[in-house]
Amino acid sequence: MFDPTSTAVSPPRKLGNFGLSLWQSIQSDYGIDDAAGRELLAQACEAADRVAHLAEKIDADGEVIQTKNGPKIHPAVKEELAARSFIVRTLQALGLNLEPVRGVGRPTAWQKRQERQEDRGGDE
Repeated sequence: MFDPTSTAVSPPRKLGNFGLSLWQSIQSDYGIDDAAGRELLAQACEAADRVAHLAEKIDADGEVIQTKNGPKIHPAVKEELAARSFIVRTLQALGLNLEPVRGVGRPTAWQKRQERQEDRGGDE
């Protein structure tokens, strides 16, 4: 699962273009490395691939299709919305609706001093 030539965690299984794009985007911002988090993210990414396929089918057939009983909303619309909802709920469950943790700007003199102290084993 881990590619030693990369600092990013690889998905646990093969993903399509949309799912892989979501995986890489989230991993670059949040770096999810626990097993449960990776599985939840993988499920959301697989759902993103499913949404892309459903959207493609809906676009090809039209949102409203003709049946023997008259016009009807495309049956895949309901599934597409359910999958989108699943993705959003899963990302929220992972806490990804919050700002990613990043340092702002350059480190302060105090932060640099702390890092040097840690490197020396705390002898300052």
